[in-house]
Amino acid sequence: MSGRVRELLKSHGTPPREVYLDNENSGWVPPEVVEATLPYFNVKGYGHPSITNKPGWEALELILEFKELLSSVINGEPENVHITHSGTEANNLAILGVKRRGKVIVSDVEHYSVLLPALTLDAVRAPVDEQGFIDLDVLSQLVDSETVLVSVQAVNHEIGTIQPVKEVYEVVKDRNPDALVHVDACDALGRVELNSDYADLMTFSSHKVLGPKGAGALYTKVKLEPPLKGALSTETLWPGVENVPAVAGFKKALELYLEDDLEELRRKRDKLIKGLLSIPDTLLNGPRDRRAPDNVNVSFLRVEGEAITVELSMRGIYVSSGSACTSRLLEPSHVMLAIGRSYEEAHGSVMFKLTRYLTWEDVDYVLEQVPEAIERLRNISPL
Repeated sequence: MSGRVRELLKSHGTPPREVYLDNENSGWVPPEVVEATLPYFNVKGYGHPSITNKPGWEALELILEFKELLSSVINGEPENVHITHSGTEANNLAILGVKRRGKVIVSDVEHYSVLLPALTLDAVRAPVDEQGFIDLDVLSQLVDSETVLVSVQAVNHEIGTIQPVKEVYEVVKDRNPDALVHVDACDALGRVELNSDYADLMTFSSHKVLGPKGAGALYTKVKLEPPLKGALSTETLWPGVENVPAVAGFKKALELYLEDDLEELRRKRDKLIKGLLSIPDTLLNGPRDRRAPDNVNVSFLRVEGEAITVELSMRGIYVSSGSACTSRLLEPSHVMLAIGRSYEEAHGSVMFKLTRYLTWEDVDYVLEQVPEAIERLRNISPL
């Protein structure tokens, strides 16, 4: 198997330009972020943050500083921030940590790290419209006296829909003040305004803000039951030693992310959308307005998304197809199906996720190469 991968890499050659747009799955970690992690391996803070010695105190100081930063972004309290090792861990903890028996409601387009644990609790799935927005009237009808938890993303991870989190919170609390509201904010942090006043639980991921893998966070204003049991840890909800270097990187990455020029990012997004939609038989997935500034998702009809990712990779453009977390499966994205896309439209979907490192020259290169790639693939496609 490794030999086949090696041959694939050799076949790529050297494209004139490389443009990385697969930041939803994982991304390039900026040098400043890498530099921020290095001291915590062997210079300072390499101790256990629960141990009362200098290296332990240095690690604890970093963790507390990170909690202060994150809580300030969401208008929350530092003591409510809990470190995890990923956004997936944080989402699972939020869903499965609520031990009260009753109805759980999730939107139809949630990330699998929310949807799958929720479905083990026989969750009810709330529908969305053709742009991915949750139907507030239907949600109001679903919430009742038996409801214990409602989970809705702040920003959809595939199509960039910015959900009306405040309105969701108000609908849920109006129907049942005791029901908890969980907001998956992994794709929203640093991109849209977040306020912990409108969530009982909120989750975050380091790599979604160009930080290192291995760190996430859960903000909770309610008591949860940890699914794992362990010994020494500063985190009562998630026992085990924190990945201190990754937390250092998460902190630095978030600081940089908060400085991004979102208006320029929107202009690049809009230029990409306009250029891609000029290709015949191309559909925009998700809304034009109330869309995350870094998200572009389109479906190219009569060609498979996997074929597009390979063809663009040969040209130095790196994207993902269908659902970012299910790109190796043959099943179409559940998000695409939930917004009413056909199987063909879902299979032809491609996601481009922008960052501040995408230049205008990169945008021009993408808009030069993608039409050529789609035309070539359509000419040879049995579809």
